[in-house]
Amino acid sequence: MWQALIAPVFSLIDKLIPDPKAREAAKLQLMQAEGQQALQEIQASLSAIVTEAQSADPWTSRARPSFLYVIYVLILAAVPMGVVYAYDPATAKSVTEGFHAWLAAIPEPLIQLFGVGYLGYTGARSFDKWRGVGK
Repeated sequence: MWQALIAPVFSLIDKLIPDPKAREAAKLQLMQAEGQQALQEIQASLSAIVTEAQSADPWTSRARPSFLYVIYVLILAAVPMGVVYAYDPATAKSVTEGFHAWLAAIPEPLIQLFGVGYLGYTGARSFDKWRGVGK
């Protein structure tokens, strides 16, 4: 938001303050305020991450990394599957169909519960940060 306001405010300062030294001082003060605001936003987001990571509850401190590790494994599994496909497309297709069948065997209500919980958590965290509670 600050970035969108800087250029018009600079042009307004140029029109309102005739003294070049005072004009540059006002611009410098405005840029320092912008930098301070950005720093506070970064500190707030980092403090939430650090607080979660330092939590005594192992589920809280490991939830985000564990979920990412699962995604990383799935992405990295694509590399050997590409090699398998290069040598034997039928085997790669069979493995892919088996993985698809394994995922399809997960009950739909369980997937919905995970989605609602995950979206609910991120929505609640976003709302808390918006209210200023999560800082």
